[in-house]
Amino acid sequence: MKIPTRKTILEIAGTLVLALLIFLGVYFTLESRIVEGSSMETTLHNGQRVILVKAAYWFSEPQRGDVVVFYSPSRKKEIIHRIVGLPNEKVEIRNGQVYINNSKLEEPYIQGNLINRAPEIVPDGNYLIVGDNRYEAASDIVPRNEIRGKAWLIYWPLSDWHIVRGYAYH
Repeated sequence: MKIPTRKTILEIAGTLVLALLIFLGVYFTLESRIVEGSSMETTLHNGQRVILVKAAYWFSEPQRGDVVVFYSPSRKKEIIHRIVGLPNEKVEIRNGQVYINNSKLEEPYIQGNLINRAPEIVPDGNYLIVGDNRYEAASDIVPRNEIRGKAWLIYWPLSDWHIVRGYAYH
């Protein structure tokens, strides 16, 4: 039996360290989530699996149109919805339509009109987050630290595989 040389041992150790670094990098930056319910239809559907990028907002702030996972204190669980209102904006929802500073927000991705929310200013460091299916979704004002990450990729079922696109408002 051949005794491993110093070079072989160093190569094995280097490979193990690299594997550990890759594992930790993925563990701390990505996470898999299952879409529950129909509140994001037609963008996301019940049972789809989504990769969430937890590192998305380490160096930048969430933007209007981003699809995010957040903790909802009112429902005491994590939910996936879309950011529509930014800090310090006056927001209102009338018949499912969002108004920002009294101007109707262009939202071609929504369906339904059952949500209403009285006018209010989104507090500094908070975001108004709403589901795309306004028949099923609710709206929440959410502190920045409750946003877990940005939805990036639908990977299951395989027939639905695609990048989750936010919406760029003009």
